[in-house]
Amino acid sequence: MTIEEKYLQIIEEIGWGEKPKALQLLNEIIADDPYYAKAHYQLGMINYYDIRDYQAAGYHFKTCAELAPDFPDVYYHYLHLLVFLGMEKHFKPVKVKALTVPGVNLASIYHLDALMAEKRKDWDAALEGYRRALTEATCKAEKDSVEESIERVKFKKKHSKKYVYELSN
Repeated sequence: MTIEEKYLQIIEEIGWGEKPKALQLLNEIIADDPYYAKAHYQLGMINYYDIRDYQAAGYHFKTCAELAPDFPDVYYHYLHLLVFLGMEKHFKPVKVKALTVPGVNLASIYHLDALMAEKRKDWDAALEGYRRALTEATCKAEKDSVEESIERVKFKKKHSKKYVYELSN
């Protein structure tokens, strides 16, 4: 069985909910060919969303992005992990690369960029990012999600203004 055939079997196993079998096959692929980027991607997905081993997920997403920088699927999940972990210094270079890769959903990348700004309470940068995401949105669900985020940030911005009180005689 070729690596590609084994990889297709892994996709089927994942589709059937057989994550332990998929993990076994993925580890076999990595043992045979540590440079097989798609296996690193799938290992990142399972480690992030199922096992919740964020260090392993980050390693595999990063490895995939380094081995196959034009593989668009990895960027959303890798950036999502970096936002979740608040790893802003790692986020920016990955985002910059993602925005150049054909096939990447630009709206989702801008949305994550805005979310990172929102997490650091930079309301203006968050609003700008969400507006960019809105211009790139291509489906109603995406549009609705971004509009909801814009309203949330506007609310936060309004309610986080500092008040200055003066005492008068």
